[in-house]
Amino acid sequence: MRDQIDMTPDLLDYVRDFSLREEPALRQLREDTAALPDRIMQILPEEAQFLALLIQLTGARDVLEIGTFTGYSSLCMARALPADGTLLTCDVSEEWTAMARRAWQQAGLEDRIELRIGDAVETLDAVLLERGPACFDLVFIDANKANYPQYYEQSLALTRPGGLIVLDNTLWSGRVADPTQQDPDTLGVRSVNATLRDDERVDLSMLPMADGITFARKR
Repeated sequence: MRDQIDMTPDLLDYVRDFSLREEPALRQLREDTAALPDRIMQILPEEAQFLALLIQLTGARDVLEIGTFTGYSSLCMARALPADGTLLTCDVSEEWTAMARRAWQQAGLEDRIELRIGDAVETLDAVLLERGPACFDLVFIDANKANYPQYYEQSLALTRPGGLIVLDNTLWSGRVADPTQQDPDTLGVRSVNATLRDDERVDLSMLPMADGITFARKR
């Protein structure tokens, strides 16, 4: 069995040359985000494009995103939704999401996206009360890693049977496999990975791409 290929800068450029379909609003947002001190939180554009493809493949109409940052993944997913589809995204930062709002408006998709600012745990509890359980077709989790176990449980309640939960950064730059790493973020990712492994409520696949992406289909 061949190991995963090393993703060199030249090979990543090749992938983007032959696969990435990035409209001007997305490209501009990615370039603007790359200038930020917190740019490391930016999702890879090919991963965001994959999320959009998942929406199209699954026929998702109602999508939840936990962690907006500057809105690149939100914009990719909103573009993939049907005309009557909606995406609810939440974040704690007014500054980052101001960039997101501008990009959504530039792309003409702000009417498909609802942004909520505040603590994500509280936001998800409120959404559950407002909409009831099993109200989303797809959930993307990419926020505070220490809270991943809580986000996962809340997302499972909000996802319909047959729906998909996608968790980003589940390899956490390799720290999950290093027992000397005991910070709250690493512990949170380790905890949710262990829960997912043993969770009979979902079908599961963790892919060693990007920083680790886990897919959980609610049974």
